[in-house]
Amino acid sequence: MNQSTKQPFILGMDVSFMDEIEQHGGTYRDADGKEADLLTILKLNDANAIRLRIWNDPVGGFCNLERTIEVAKRIKAQGLQFLLDFHYSDRWADPANQWKPKAWENLSYEQLKLAVCTYTADVLRALKEHDALPDMVQVGNEITPGMLWDDGRVGGEEHDTDEQWQRFAGLVKYGIAAVKSVDPSIQIMIHIDRGGDNAESRKFYDRFEALGVEFDVIGLSYYPWWHGTLDALRDNLNDLAKRYGKPINVVETAYPWTLEQPEGIEWIMNQEDMLLPGYPATVEGQTRYLQDMLQIIREVPGGLGHGFYYWEPAWIPSKEEWSVGHPNNWGNLTMFDFKGRKLDSFKALAAAQELNVTTSV
Repeated sequence: MNQSTKQPFILGMDVSFMDEIEQHGGTYRDADGKEADLLTILKLNDANAIRLRIWNDPVGGFCNLERTIEVAKRIKAQGLQFLLDFHYSDRWADPANQWKPKAWENLSYEQLKLAVCTYTADVLRALKEHDALPDMVQVGNEITPGMLWDDGRVGGEEHDTDEQWQRFAGLVKYGIAAVKSVDPSIQIMIHIDRGGDNAESRKFYDRFEALGVEFDVIGLSYYPWWHGTLDALRDNLNDLAKRYGKPINVVETAYPWTLEQPEGIEWIMNQEDMLLPGYPATVEGQTRYLQDMLQIIREVPGGLGHGFYYWEPAWIPSKEEWSVGHPNNWGNLTMFDFKGRKLDSFKALAAAQELNVTTSV
């Protein structure tokens, strides 16, 4: 069944840093300069979904279960879709870091599977108690090299073995089973980082298919300076849709609106030669990037282009260091300026939202 016909095209935003920024005095403004709640601004500017990451026991206390419940209640109050991203770590989980939570470091593999299952179910039950269940769950974040290293590590000469893939898949299956035990209607996304890399994407999802990992949505990160051209993204999305028949979401992306670096700050994306040709580091260039990327997703065969999430569009910089252990290197990749005022690039979402309205059933 083509699940993409059952719900609107997702125009999502990952605002996991919002809580921390607000707690330390950061504020947001619409284009007219009036201060407003960030989620309200996003909803009024055509976003219809919010993604949050959750860490087990993070330093600083943000993105943990307690704070996730509070933000999730706000998301639900706005009537927005909610995607919860389990990192299964106390800190960032990505292709270079898939480290176990400290509390799980000495567990055996069998104990680790049970920990994944119990923790996942406990988080979701807590959210359910507050009428804040997610509509979709990621079992792992950018898990191209596996997760919960070294038990679930894959890739490279040492770990790219059938045994390691089976162990990795076993951990994921326990997470999926936990989600479905709380609410079988929650969709499962499996997320890797290879938006423009068809060969590696196929390798990963072929393995999961062969190992019987049952999930609903393919999630891909796509940052052009790391993952290739828009043509490479298009080719990958189209092939994956035809090959697996699952909805696909570009669940992380971003593009710069400036290369200006305030004193004392160095952006992660800060060079002209890292830009896509024809897409300058301006608000207009960012808008064009979003428009063209959204069109690519819309044109995925079979209507399987599920939507997208912009990663941390509101991670604005501040003189205060509010991100404990995470200095802001992203402030030129946001959709708000350095003072928290909404950029005009949100208009890229308007046309897609209009299509949601005209095609809704």
